Amino acid sequence: MLRRDPFANPEPLIRRVYAYVAYRVDDGADAEDITSATFERALRYKQSFDAGKGDATAWMIGIARREIAGYFAARPDAGGVPPDLALPGDLASDAADRMDMQAAVAELDPRDRELIALRYGADLSARQIAELLELKTNAVEVALHRALSKLRERLSTPPRSPERSRGLSSRRSTT
Repeated sequence: MLRRDPFANPEPLIRRVYAYVAYRVDDGADAEDITSATFERALRYKQSFDAGKGDATAWMIGIARREIAGYFAARPDAGGVPPDLALPGDLASDAADRMDMQAAVAELDPRDRELIALRYGADLSARQIAELLELKTNAVEVALHRALSKLRERLSTPPRSPERSRGLSSRRSTT
């Protein structure tokens, strides 16, 4: 077993883990709590890190995935898209775009949501995702391509469900 300190360079590791978690649960207090729990667990099991099996980021994302699963298992189904947070810029347009993206991602199946979160939330390469999920790199690339195609399709078509349509139009009209 090849041992290296997975926390030798913590700043980028913290940013990537938080970005992945925030992509999955929305940024804010829940993402901070899950990220903290991820690092707490990683510190407890630091001796189990094996650099020969992958880098520290992939190891931490694996821990974060378990923490996120626990988070969703423990909370009652909210049944909707997480609340939007204000961003700098054209707030009305940015909020509407973000809600559209969140709603489109929420319509994807769980595997596609996970792949997109790993690729764009955690900024992992297809190879790193393949190692983490124990898949072939080509299979991950194909699955990501398909997931992105589905996402683009959902973003280019009007909302399908009445709930989503009402939610988007009422949110846009109040800004």
